[in-house]
Amino acid sequence: MIRTHLLRGMALAGSLALTAVAVPASAAATASGAAPSQSRGPAADPQDSVLDFDSASYTTITVTVDGRPVNVRWYKEICYVADPVAAAAQQSGGPGGGSTTIPDTACGYQSMNVFVPESAFGDQRAPVYFAVNNGGWMASYLRASVTAGTSYNSSTSNVGAALKAGYVFVDVASRSRGLVGADGSAPGKAPAAVVDAKAAVRYLRLNDAAMPGSAERIVVNGTSGGGALASILGASGNSAEYDPYLAAIGAAGIDAKGRSTLRDDVFAVNAYCPITDLGNADAAYEWLYTVLATRDTTGQNPSPGAAAEIAARFAAYEKSLGLRNPDGSPLTAATMLDTIRKEVVRSAEAYLKADPAHTIPPLGGTFQITAGGTTKSYVNDWIDVDTTTGTVRSLDMAKYLAFVATQAALKTTPAFDAVGVNGNTTSRTETNLFGPPTQKYMNYTEYSWNHNDVPGDGSGLDDTGLTWDQYTRRKSTTVDDQVHLINPMDFIGTAADTAPNWYVRHGTRDRDTAFTVSVNLDRALAADRQVEDLDYRLAWNQPHAGNYDVPEAMAWIAGVVRKAGDPLASSRRGQPAP
Repeated sequence: MIRTHLLRGMALAGSLALTAVAVPASAAATASGAAPSQSRGPAADPQDSVLDFDSASYTTITVTVDGRPVNVRWYKEICYVADPVAAAAQQSGGPGGGSTTIPDTACGYQSMNVFVPESAFGDQRAPVYFAVNNGGWMASYLRASVTAGTSYNSSTSNVGAALKAGYVFVDVASRSRGLVGADGSAPGKAPAAVVDAKAAVRYLRLNDAAMPGSAERIVVNGTSGGGALASILGASGNSAEYDPYLAAIGAAGIDAKGRSTLRDDVFAVNAYCPITDLGNADAAYEWLYTVLATRDTTGQNPSPGAAAEIAARFAAYEKSLGLRNPDGSPLTAATMLDTIRKEVVRSAEAYLKADPAHTIPPLGGTFQITAGGTTKSYVNDWIDVDTTTGTVRSLDMAKYLAFVATQAALKTTPAFDAVGVNGNTTSRTETNLFGPPTQKYMNYTEYSWNHNDVPGDGSGLDDTGLTWDQYTRRKSTTVDDQVHLINPMDFIGTAADTAPNWYVRHGTRDRDTAFTVSVNLDRALAADRQVEDLDYRLAWNQPHAGNYDVPEAMAWIAGVVRKAGDPLASSRRGQPAP
């Protein structure tokens, strides 16, 4: 059974302090003397004229959706900023871990491809399916999800389903970690990906009158790091904290005085396994996989002292959030395991109810799991289901977590900020998302900063002579601001304009990030008065993946779009349309 929250009014206590006050765009504009932005009016700022959309500049391609031909207008490689950051021609991520040559060094990481199915030609009410593609928080070069001659099945392809539904499909590129600039720097450091996504939204809003689809019905879709990007984009709408970054790249709706004249809030978020709340992700991960000795049980605890020290930080952090479960009970470290257990039970029962053909192996039976082309069997020793009633009799959390950690090996300790710790300089963790563009990486958590032992990397107590607390107390320090500006938990329940509609899924077999992260996201959203429809669930027997439930997700999108009414009749905040 899917739980939907409608305007739950619980206050979100204990929110982390923001470095600057975020206000709705309408209030900010009024306070600064500028008129509130209009969704379908002309460009408010003269410098935005270079970002005008050319409605005649498209190529028509034909694809097949469910066996039927569909003509699609492809508006190619639209640079959504006026001052893009140039990239080097050679980027990492080529075959075999080598490099790849990108064709567009000028704006390939700050462009979008817009695909308009024939049913949406001239339709300014159609939703905009806004796809962010940066898995693992990696930089995402522009892609084309819709290609001529391709056949799509709308029951398995979110691309095909969006085209069939008559939605405008937008592929959005963005800078992020791993990007090499033309000058050899790393211009994708946080919050670059968020800033770029906001700039893309602003481009759509600037050109709303000229483009098919409605910028008042933007649905952001993303998985993993993309799910995290979708989440922070949805949580931080119209926050003035991003304005200086937007101004630096020539984003639409930032005037010559640095004031915002356009909105960047979105209508809905469709996020899968979001790797978010990175500043606390290591503590959550180690707590989850040590509180019931999962690392020890599965033989994956090579650094028990480090795991214990990191895990010890979780209880205080969880308490600081002041979150509550749907029944009103506090969500703390003491109640978290039972909360996760209930979510797994809800997931299993929803799966069984959805289709009479769905089954779960009995106790002693086996799960058949295919990964990387290989199928393996795992004994079910953790969940007991009554097949007659479709309900769960019992679930053993210790054995469940051991199952999760066995079918996919756990991450290292630390899991997300490992570079520089124990001499590690090759880890692919998110450490290189942070720091100045001139520095390869910077530790962004207290444990990793204080335990960095790589001399000369410019990060940590060993190089700076400062502990994490001492370093982050300095006014010149920015790494803590970087962590803040990509964390939706810091914006939900504040003056930022949170998206009103959220669909979040996190697989029950996902070992890439702790289940606590998505649970906390759900509970925080449930307490935000701006959120009107919240559909969260752990997805039964799914790994770290996304878009595995296309019919269900698309039905949800159609439902919230229908409920919102005509986007031309009123704006997202109820202001009169121009």
